Amino acid sequence: MDIRFSPHNSHHDDPERFAQSDPHLRRLNTQPLVYRSSLLDIFPIENPGIYTLGGGRQVGKTTLMKQWMAHLLHLRVIPDHIAYITGELIDDHHSLVRLVDDILQSISGNTIGYLIVDEVTYISDWDKGIKYLADAGRLENIVLFLTGSDLLIIKEARMRLPGRRGNSGVVDFHLYPLNFFETVSLKGCFTSDELKELVKAETEPGVSALNVLFEEFEHYLQHGGFLTALNDLARHGSILPATMATYSDWIRGDVLKRGKQEHFLREILQGMLKRYGSQVTWNALCQDLSIDHPKTVADYIDVLESMDAVFVQKALIEDKLVGAPKKARKLIFTDPFIFHAVRAWLTQTNDPFHDQVQVLQEDPECTSRLVESVVVSHYRQYFPTYYIKGAGEVDVAYVDQQRFWPVEVKWTGQLRPKDLKQIAKYHNGRILTKSMQTGSILGLPTSPLPLCLLRLGTQLRPENR
Repeated sequence: MDIRFSPHNSHHDDPERFAQSDPHLRRLNTQPLVYRSSLLDIFPIENPGIYTLGGGRQVGKTTLMKQWMAHLLHLRVIPDHIAYITGELIDDHHSLVRLVDDILQSISGNTIGYLIVDEVTYISDWDKGIKYLADAGRLENIVLFLTGSDLLIIKEARMRLPGRRGNSGVVDFHLYPLNFFETVSLKGCFTSDELKELVKAETEPGVSALNVLFEEFEHYLQHGGFLTALNDLARHGSILPATMATYSDWIRGDVLKRGKQEHFLREILQGMLKRYGSQVTWNALCQDLSIDHPKTVADYIDVLESMDAVFVQKALIEDKLVGAPKKARKLIFTDPFIFHAVRAWLTQTNDPFHDQVQVLQEDPECTSRLVESVVVSHYRQYFPTYYIKGAGEVDVAYVDQQRFWPVEVKWTGQLRPKDLKQIAKYHNGRILTKSMQTGSILGLPTSPLPLCLLRLGTQLRPENR
């Protein structure tokens, strides 16, 4: 194997010490909170094929791949039959083919081999190289994982590698930041038995359990589902400025890599924050910017969405269960930590956690908008997710079982019927509230918001079903 990749393949020399010698696993094991993704339980073991793993920057894709390698070693897979290379060091598809051919020499006979090409989108014309290898029969006994921080990798693999993916039912995986349930589980706020009781729909939680949930949700609004931010808070009691800067630097770097302009990116992100949680059209957003053409705004938003940094929430066409192409959209960051990291870049301060993150939580209006975006982000991991615009507005309408389910978010101390006119039109509506008690208003059930998100997080994501 090329010596450049040796640090990531130390299991070839000493598989028993892989967890100590690998740079990612070694760093992982020094953290206060070490997470094991449920994806590890559904990743392929005996089904050769071409698989993809998409997800945003800094969400933990490389570490997850290293954990999978350790899992394969635990299952007694021959160490030389497992290999990791990164696209950051591979120029083009010709180099990729030569590297993979070299690696495959060590995999004998009909034994299954495991190859990870991390950040494959860095490689020019990567799909041509993979297609050639597949067509040449070189991947017949290989479980090949391609990862990328650009979610277009999944779309491109579907389009450019038809009939070459293998026979597994699921070949594309998406790694999200931790949801609220996963975060609460990781932090050990409850015993496993207590958590099982909490997530039962028929269980009415006690006051002490709800107090913990609400407190943890306040923390979730600070660190979101990013493990670096979570571990900063566990270790230091705050999110370090360097952690914030690392993420914002990745956003800027990836946008610039796609030939975009930093000053336009800054303006668009500022426009997003100004109108956060509100409906917006590209034309309206242009009015606040020096950008003349709505298409330019749309192009930048497309890039941010492909990076899994932004989610574009469309209005629902109720009778067709699809998004309305011409109606205004809502633009939200896919995690609270991304929201805070972007704000820290746009308005710089020596201590963004204390000067911005904690200060924002003292502002009821700003917090309410952030809470709504967290709810949207959670539902979109499991279902097609929209909002409803009628005489009034409904914050979330998710599609399941060939119908839509309206959800209203009210993170205020008091519910007023006049603010619920639109949701009241739907008999299957639901209202998520800041109250610690379940109840009803206008004939619709109300639920404590953190409890609802906790229970939502136990659902199976599409790739797990």
